[in-house]
Amino acid sequence: MGVQPTVEDVAKLAQVSRQTVSNVLNSPDIVKQATRTRVQSAIAELGYRPNLSARRLRQQKSATLGVRLDPMRNGISGAVLDHFVHALTEHADARAMRVLLFTADGPEQEIEQIRRLHEGADVDAFVLTATFHGDPRTSWLIENRVPFVTFGRPWGIDDMNDPQHLWVDVDGRAGVRHATEHLLDAGARQVHWVGWPAPSGTGDDRRGGWEDAMRDRLDLTDAAVGALSSASYDGVAEATATVTRVLERAAAGETAPVDAIVCASDTLALGALVAASSAGLPRMPIIGFDDTPVAQAIGLSSVEQQLDQVAASVLELLLGPTGNDIVPREITANAAHRLVTPRLVARTPGTLPLNGSTDTTSTDTTSTDGTTTERAAVAARNHPRKDMK
Repeated sequence: MGVQPTVEDVAKLAQVSRQTVSNVLNSPDIVKQATRTRVQSAIAELGYRPNLSARRLRQQKSATLGVRLDPMRNGISGAVLDHFVHALTEHADARAMRVLLFTADGPEQEIEQIRRLHEGADVDAFVLTATFHGDPRTSWLIENRVPFVTFGRPWGIDDMNDPQHLWVDVDGRAGVRHATEHLLDAGARQVHWVGWPAPSGTGDDRRGGWEDAMRDRLDLTDAAVGALSSASYDGVAEATATVTRVLERAAAGETAPVDAIVCASDTLALGALVAASSAGLPRMPIIGFDDTPVAQAIGLSSVEQQLDQVAASVLELLLGPTGNDIVPREITANAAHRLVTPRLVARTPGTLPLNGSTDTTSTDTTSTDGTTTERAAVAARNHPRKDMK
């Protein structure tokens, strides 16, 4: 193994003092942009890694972020948090930071864990996930001046732009609107929404995107919007039962036929796909949310959250654009959050192996030119094959 580069090596290559290199590593905001860029280029060229143990002892900081590891609710939705934690860990490592995972049974126990870890100097800042209406964690963190950022906006309270509450979220409303418009562009008109029971900050936000598209494109009344919307708990069996009832009512002529379905999660979308396939409608266009491995495996169109961008944005709010140390910074209200735009991944609809069907092929398409595949699916829905029951 070769000799590891030192601070002196970096300073010599960048033609700056040793103290300037130290400032770039520990207090980058006080260094001019041109100088900072030169030092960072030298660090990258040499592959320099600071002596983290010495720095932690000197600064009395752990260079560690704490994240609660939520219980695995099911193998579909749980993949989203898993992807985020992996992305956060990779981005943190690139900034010479570590991630510590801990467990807690509910928000009150999580607050106690946060208090213990912070008082013991084990963790410098925390990343909260799964924010909700009346979340007590954020108010406790603000009151106790503990650095934090949330993956999820502050639902139901008036601190959307509070510089003390840093947050990153995915623009679910925009993502679902894009998905719904994608189906409308393909010729669908009766696009049914399957979401979670209200109130749900994330679920209501995503439903808003579907409603925006349906109202703007079709000029629907409140009654018409309500007739095209269903709620289900986030389970495949629950969603299957909900969508089965919707399709049975449509088949009986009690409601208009369903052209396509947009769902608040891939779990709900899988349930919708099971229900549609069982009803003899295997080509029903269905779009989920999260683009989980399950969606990718079965060829289900879905809205991808861009979790790598979320993780990078979390660290940018905590550490600044290039820093690797959590220090007090002046943050204006309009710079206290990031809203990441998700991406629609449109796929050629596959079918589940139900009712004698064995066609499970699928193809990814882009979100901009994938309407042809959905148009074909809508046409197949409106003109079923003769072998459909």
